[in-house]
Order: sequence, then C-alpha cells, then structure tokens
Amino acid sequence: MDLFKIDNLNFTYPGNDGHTLNAIDFSVKQGDFVVLFGASGSGKTTLLKMLKPELTPHGEKSGTVLYKGEALETLDRRITAREIGYVMQNPETQIVTAKVWHELAFGLENLGENPSVIRRKVGEIANYFGIHTWFRQKTAELSGGQKQLLNLASVLVMEPDVLILDEPTSQLDPIAATNFIHTLEKVNRDFGLTVIMAEHRLEDVMALADQVILLEQGTVLLTGSPEGIGEQLKQLDEHHPMIHALPTAAKVFYGLNFRGDSPLTVREGKQFLTENYNPSVQPEKKEKTKAEPGNVVIELKDVWFRYERDLPDVVRGANLTVHEGEVVGVLGGNGSGKTTLLNLMAGQLRAYRGQVLINGKKIQKYSGKELYRGNIAVLPQDPQALFLKDTVREDYNEIAKAVGFSKEQLEKRMDVIADQLDIHHLLEQNPFDLSGGEQQKAALGKVLLLEPKILLLDEPTKGMDAFSKETLANVISRLRRQGLAIVIVTHDIEFAAVVSDRIGLYFDGELLAMEPPIEFFSKNHYYTTAASRMARHLFPQAITWQDIVRACEVKESIAYEKALD
Repeated sequence: MDLFKIDNLNFTYPGNDGHTLNAIDFSVKQGDFVVLFGASGSGKTTLLKMLKPELTPHGEKSGTVLYKGEALETLDRRITAREIGYVMQNPETQIVTAKVWHELAFGLENLGENPSVIRRKVGEIANYFGIHTWFRQKTAELSGGQKQLLNLASVLVMEPDVLILDEPTSQLDPIAATNFIHTLEKVNRDFGLTVIMAEHRLEDVMALADQVILLEQGTVLLTGSPEGIGEQLKQLDEHHPMIHALPTAAKVFYGLNFRGDSPLTVREGKQFLTENYNPSVQPEKKEKTKAEPGNVVIELKDVWFRYERDLPDVVRGANLTVHEGEVVGVLGGNGSGKTTLLNLMAGQLRAYRGQVLINGKKIQKYSGKELYRGNIAVLPQDPQALFLKDTVREDYNEIAKAVGFSKEQLEKRMDVIADQLDIHHLLEQNPFDLSGGEQQKAALGKVLLLEPKILLLDEPTKGMDAFSKETLANVISRLRRQGLAIVIVTHDIEFAAVVSDRIGLYFDGELLAMEPPIEFFSKNHYYTTAASRMARHLFPQAITWQDIVRACEVKESIAYEKALD
C-alpha cells in the first residue's frame, strides 16, 4: 500500500520566477526507508515540508499529495499531527520546553491525552531510547546528540505512521551521527515505521534505504535502489557531481571504473578490495608535501576557561601553535568545547589562566577594530547570525562600509568571491530563504570580504552537498597558498582529512594528537575516515577514497593477473 503518493507536484515561493519543485512524482510504501539527496538548494527541505501540513510553506502549489489515499490538505490536523512525525536539521530548533521529561510529554499533552496515558508512554519511550538516565535534566544542558535523540523520541512517543527527517545528523559528531542512524534503522526494522529522510552524509544511511531519490533543481532526476543509483548516475553523466556524494565504497568502486551495482558499506568495500587487489604488493609511502612553516600567528599557552566560577573548566591547559599558510583541523564530540576554544582564539571569550597570542601579541592588547579588520574573521556555527539585511548583496554592502571599501572595490571583490564560491545566483536573495548549505556559502563570502589573515571556521560544511564541499576545499587551498592561517572546527572527518595540514582531537579540555592527517587517521581505530577503515589492511596510509583509487591504480589487479596465466 502507498502511504504517500505524490503526483505532478509543483511549488513556487512568493516572488520567485521559477519553480522550487517541478513535476515531482514518486510514491512511498508502508514500512519503506526512503533516502532523499541532492545539491544544496535542490528543493529537499521544501519537498519534505509539503508532506507535513503544519509546516507546508506559503506559495503557489499544484498537483496532488495523497496520504493513505486521501488528499493531505483535507485531513484533520489532529491526524497529521499524530501520524506524520517530523525531525528538523537543527536540534535546538525543535525543543520547546526546559526539561527532558516535559519535552517527551509535550506533544501528547497538546493532543489532550489522559495524564496516566502520557506517563506510561513517556516512561516506555524513555526506557527504549535510554533517556531514563537523563530524564530530569535541563534540555539546555544536553549534548547535540542527546538533543536530537530527544527530538526523535518526542516525535515517536506519539506513535506516528511515518517519520520525516531533514538532515538530522548535520550538526552531530561522527559517533553521535552513527548512533542516531542506527536508532532509525532499529525503529524502521522493529516497528515497520516508514522513514523518509533527506541527507547529505550518505556513508551510514544509504545502505539502509529501500528507495533512493535524487533531486536536481527541484525535480526528481533519478530514483532507484541504493546499490544501483551510482550506475544510473554514471549512465546519465560520467562526471555527474553527485557521484561524489555516494558512500566511500561506491566512490572507490566507480573511481576504479567498475560498473553495475556498487558496494555501500565499509564491510562490502573491504571485501571488494580484497577480492580484486593483491595485498602482497604495497605502494610506496607518499607523504603530503608541505612548504616550510611561516610565522606563528596564533599561539595558545596553557589556556584555561570556564563559563562561571562554580562550573567545570571547558578548556583545561590547552596548547596550540598555528602558522601562516597552515590549515589546522579540530575534531571532537558534541559539547566537548571545540567552539569555546575557537572563540578564545577569536577574542570573543577570555581565558582566566594562560595566554592567547595573535601575531606574538596578547589578544587582550588589541582593540576590537584592530583585531577584526584585516586580521581575524570568524564563520560561526549558525550562519544566520551574520545576516541582517533583506538580501545577501545588501549584507555584503554593509560589511564593505565597515571595512572602508569604495563601491568599485566592493564590486570587484564581490565578483571574485562569488566566482570562488559559485554564489552569484544567491546575491539578490533573502539569506533567510536559502537552504542550510547556501547560507553557509553566503556567510563565508561575507567573512572573506573582510580580507582576513586568520580565518576561524566553525562547522563550515554543515548542510553542504558533496560538490559544495569540493568547492570549499578548493577555496581553502587557495587561501592557504595566499598565506592565510585557517583553523577549522568540524564534525566532517572526511573533509578534515582532505584540507588539513594538521589535525587534533579535542577531548577533556585539551588538544590531543596534533598530527598530519595520514598519521592521525591511520593511528585511530574508531575516530577515523571510512576510507581508512575500509582499506587499511591493504593500504595503511590511505585516508580518503582518492587515496584508495590511486593506490589501486599502481597495483596489478588479481583479475588481470589471472587473465595472463
């Protein structure tokens, strides 16, 4: 039975010339796990909201959305509120109460359930998800992973028939994201709950899908099985950018010019490599070439920080040195204090012990104007915090006034940045109407207008598709060659592996194991890339899918050897 049937769905936002959604057709069967992916701005979030009447945006709509055979807009709101669950991208956005127990009960209270029924259902869901151990905590004190798990439980306690999720792991660290995905797998498998999920990070989720849908410019480009979607893409366009959005095992498979259904998981990828490539011949070790380090521009010396006198220290004796022309990646779990560390480097927080030096000068000796004009620029975790105006261009004009650009200088600089980030089409749009990935790129463009020498980036790939990440990696590489020092706090392990000169793990208030990416990831067993887990038995120094492809290309294939015999 079709739970959802979408037929020729079109949608246009007010004031927009073109369709955001164009002739969308697909169906979802009861119990299916459906994964929706596509470039930033392809219409994924809009499409998901069209399936939840309480969230459907205002605009011009045509076509039909049927839920259990009935037009969605004709259904009683009590039915859609209970039966169609929705989990948003940002864990903070959905939480509305101060305590965990109240958040779990909130939806049932609004449906008018009897208190004894609410108590039983809340107790059941709390035990099922392991929330009983932090049941009476304040929601503000939870980690990002706990908040997103709470959002999921708060929806599932109402016993919905379908669960819709909009990039729910985008703000979670790798361990929390994996645990969250496993929880989705569990409820889909154990209860037959239908799951419809938009996601950029396909590494763990793709293999769970019954159906995969690729959106491009507001239309369904392809739909198929997770194993076969890559082959469809290759047939459509040998170099389609969304091929790089596929899981690592699939990217290696197609990167080595194999055709057909691809492996998806680390286990399948490992088996594919073992069967096709001779483990007895190891390629030569290849160290990343790096220029001599430039001057030290950031130095943290035994830095300690806590938010209040009676609260625990968030930063505990942290030490770090960053040189000009160097990219430093900082990894770590949600709530570990990575953003706090970044804010200490930016002068937005002040250590109570130790020193933060910028270009050899204590950070407190700088005036605000001196520190931020042509010196340090910060891209915050929430890009919306940087936007004040009705269009991206107006926001850029505002920052140009502060810097003192002439109109001609601004236009020239804006053109360069818009070219680098591929955001010309965003300049006339309202920044708050953009997708998460588009907001990230527009916010980075505003930051780069400041022409900083030090760039501090907090989760810069959040909400970005694979192609946008490659664009950002190229921009970072270009800025690095220009001599900028860049510090990146990120959950995106694969991105950090590509762009960083050194990577450290932030844990228990200090930076551990600050090493080059190959050393860092090849030594780690759990906090490492999918490529490293998949290929380390053959290529111990391979940490990206490109590394695996290059290593395989210099070895003789077992299949080729057999053909010669």
